[in-house]
This record gives sequence, structure tokens and C-alpha cells, in this order.
Amino acid sequence: MQIIPVIDLLDGLVVAAKHGERDSYQPIKSKICSTSLIEDVLNGFLAIYPFNTVYIADLNSITNSGNNHFLIDNILSQYKDIEFWVDNGKEVQDLTENAATNYIPVTGSEYQNTEGTNNLHSALKNTILSLDFFPKQGYAGPKELLNNSTLWPQDIIIMSLEKVGKNAGPDIKRLEVFQQKHPDKNFIAAGGIRNEKDLLNLYKIGINHVLIASALHSGVINTKAIKKLTSIAP
Repeated sequence: MQIIPVIDLLDGLVVAAKHGERDSYQPIKSKICSTSLIEDVLNGFLAIYPFNTVYIADLNSITNSGNNHFLIDNILSQYKDIEFWVDNGKEVQDLTENAATNYIPVTGSEYQNTEGTNNLHSALKNTILSLDFFPKQGYAGPKELLNNSTLWPQDIIIMSLEKVGKNAGPDIKRLEVFQQKHPDKNFIAAGGIRNEKDLLNLYKIGINHVLIASALHSGVINTKAIKKLTSIAP
């Protein structure tokens, strides 16, 4: 099982995401780092385990309130052995090349527009698609992108924002539905993962990749647990 740490950047600091309510996000308070600076948080993750993949969300860029491009580019150049999945709120047709070989763009459904893109599958195939689900609202984005799996790339994040930071467990039911309907795709769970038991339950339904923040910062998922979990599945 692959565990992928999450870094949410807002106004130059790493913040604690909760329920998708971005206006209320506050700088992270963590047992694994002493500040909310991105370098400190990343080094805290790496002290737990030598992760080879990290997810970064540029919340300023996603919400059209500036960006953290300089910080992210600096991290990409410093940690060349780590692959960074970066969500910067771009529509797939507006994605630009990044010179860094360890940069993989994430395209969130919430800000996609399928109109005006002649070959959406081709545009998405070298990205990681995030299907975004919010509290109350549910799925956010073009229905075509949710319902037409022929458009999807191989790797798809099921982003359950209503579960993020809530300590309520992952959305097993939703993930299981996607996994059963599309067994040829690689689904990545995001939101609500509390502990080792949650991860084992995800593994049982065929989910082998997870995005985690809170449980790493709290120390609930530690080095011992990660070594055990990474040995049970690819």
C-alpha cells in the first residue's frame, strides 16, 4: 500500500484542511514538525518514512487568490527524488509544461470545463484526475467528467472533502462503488483516514493508494504502521 502525504498551502504556509471549508483553514499544528513552513512539514514527513510521492494543493491558486508557485518550484528543485502531485486549480486546457521531471499535474473536477476541449481524454492522460465531492453539494464538476470513464486517465483521486479533517473514517461505500465499476483504474482514497484499521479496510476493497495528512501529523499513523502497510500491497 502506498501512503502519500498531503501538503495544503495557503498564503505561504501549510494549513490543516477540514471539510473543504477553505475560509477557515489554519496553519498546521503537528507532532512531527515545529512550524507550518513547507520545508519543515516535508522534512517532518520524511523523518517518519522515506516517502517517494507527495501531494501538494496550492489553495491560493485553486481559489484565485494568488499562488504559491515560487515555494512549490523551490521544493521541486530541492527534493528531486520525490515525485510531487501538484493541484494548482488549472483547467486541463490551461495546464502548462513544468521543467521539473518530478512534477505531475493534478486536475480537480471542481474547476474543469469540458466545453471547448476537443480531445479531453488526450489532455487528461498525463495528469491525475481528482473527482471532488463536497459536503452537502456532493460531486463538483462537469457531469460528463464523472459519468464518462473513457475520459479518465489511469490514476484517479476520489476526494471526499466532507471527510477531510473530520476523523470520521474514509468513504468506503463510495470508493467501493468506483472500484467495482472500474477495476481497470487506479483509485486513490482521500479524506477521513484515521488509523491503520481504516487503511486495512481500504486494502480489502482494492484501494492500494491513499492521501493522508491529519493521521500523520497526529502520530497515529507512524513509522511502524507505514512499514507494515507498505509491505502488504504494491
